[in-house]
Amino acid sequence: MRKTYRGSCHCGAVRFECELDLAPEGKRSPPVRPGVWWTSTFRCNCSYCGKTRFWKAFVPPEHFRLLAGDDDGLGDYRFGPGHIHHRFCRNCGLHPFATASFEPMGGDFHAVNLDCLDDATPEELDAAPITYEDGAHDAWDRPPAHTRYL
Repeated sequence: MRKTYRGSCHCGAVRFECELDLAPEGKRSPPVRPGVWWTSTFRCNCSYCGKTRFWKAFVPPEHFRLLAGDDDGLGDYRFGPGHIHHRFCRNCGLHPFATASFEPMGGDFHAVNLDCLDDATPEELDAAPITYEDGAHDAWDRPPAHTRYL
């Protein structure tokens, strides 16, 4: 079932709230939009996700609320074509979420870093389905050869 979670960076200057479904397959709410992006969490081996250990779940804008940090607490990092805004706390450096728009995903979205959720239990995180992406080779539709380290 979809549930409201609170998240933050390490120092607490950036805080957010989001509605996610971390339940395993067979126990999940209907997806909020069509596509695999709304039915799983994702671990990727691209240079960004690998170096920041970014474990993401996608959230539409109507299920995400930034509670603190928008005025001066959030930095914005973009690379490559610059389509994804990787947001980070200017104080502690943590990367709590990213924002972008991608038409195949239904337009605007947030990618929430599950490791920044303050109230997700170890049991909920352990049960969450994971899809592995081979972003290092721009093969987003298949897992990399090695996933255990992700």
